[in-house]
Amino acid sequence: MAWIDLHTHSTYSDGSCTPTEILHKAHDIGLSALSITDHDNVAAIGEAMRAGEQLQIEVIPGVEFGSGYHGQSIHMLGYLFDPDDETLRDAIDWVVEERIDRNERITALMRKDGIDVSVAQLEEEHGTTSIGRPHFAEVLIREGMADSVQEAFHKYLNPGKKYYSPKAFLPLDETAEMIRNAGGVPVIAHPFQYRFEEDERQKWLRYCKDIGVEGIECRYTGYNEEQTAYLDAMAEKYDFCRTGGSDFHGSFKPGISVGRGRGDLFVPESFLNELKTRWIKIR
Repeated sequence: MAWIDLHTHSTYSDGSCTPTEILHKAHDIGLSALSITDHDNVAAIGEAMRAGEQLQIEVIPGVEFGSGYHGQSIHMLGYLFDPDDETLRDAIDWVVEERIDRNERITALMRKDGIDVSVAQLEEEHGTTSIGRPHFAEVLIREGMADSVQEAFHKYLNPGKKYYSPKAFLPLDETAEMIRNAGGVPVIAHPFQYRFEEDERQKWLRYCKDIGVEGIECRYTGYNEEQTAYLDAMAEKYDFCRTGGSDFHGSFKPGISVGRGRGDLFVPESFLNELKTRWIKIR
C-alpha cells in the first residue's frame, strides 16, 4: 500500500534539512507523495517541486500558520493553494516582521546574561532568514546550558521561561479564510496538542467547521490507536477530510523520521485522495 507524509519542515523555517534532502529521505523509504509545510512561509515549494519531479514523488504545496483562538495558539495547515496569491504573501510578510521583532526580543534577553548572539549571526550560520526558537536552542546547547533542543525549550524557551517571548498570531477564522481565498484547503494540525477538555474540544471543532476549516490531521507522530480512532470519528462527525504527517524537523526534533515519525506512523495515500477531493469540491 502506498504511503505519504503531509507534514514536514525544512531549512526554510525550523528544520535542519533542505527540501531536496527531505525528498531524498522520502524516496529512500518509498513515499509516493510529500508536503513541506514550513512555518509561515512557502519558500521551499519551488525546490521541493524540482526534487520531487526528479525523484518521481508528488509534492503537495503546503504551509503551516500559527493562529489564535481564545488566547491559545492553534496551528493550521494549508494545502494545494496558489503560492503566489497576493493576500497570502501579504500575511507571510506580516508574520515575518513579527518574527523579526520577536527574535530581537529573545536575543536581547540572552545578551543580558552574557550570551553572544545576534539574529544576523544565526541567519548567516543557518543560511535562512526564518530564524526560530530551535535555532536559539542550538545556541544554548553550545553555551553548555542544555544538552538537547528539548531541554533548551523546557528550561529556557517555552512559555513562562526565561528566554521566551510571545508571538503574534492571526485569528483562526482569518487564517482559514486566507488559505481558502488562495485556493487551498485549511486543515487543523495535531488536534491533541491543544489544551481542551472534551466539551471545549467539541465546541472548538464545531467552530472550525463553521469558519471553513476542511480537514484535521488524524495521523501524527506519537498519537496512539485510541487517539487516531477518535480523530477519525471526529472527521466523520464534522465532515472533515483527513490528513497526516510526521512533523519532521530533522535534528531539531530527534527521533522523528520522514514518513515514519518515531517508527510506527503510517499515513495512507487515500488521505491524499480525500484532500484532493475536498479541494475540488470547494473550488
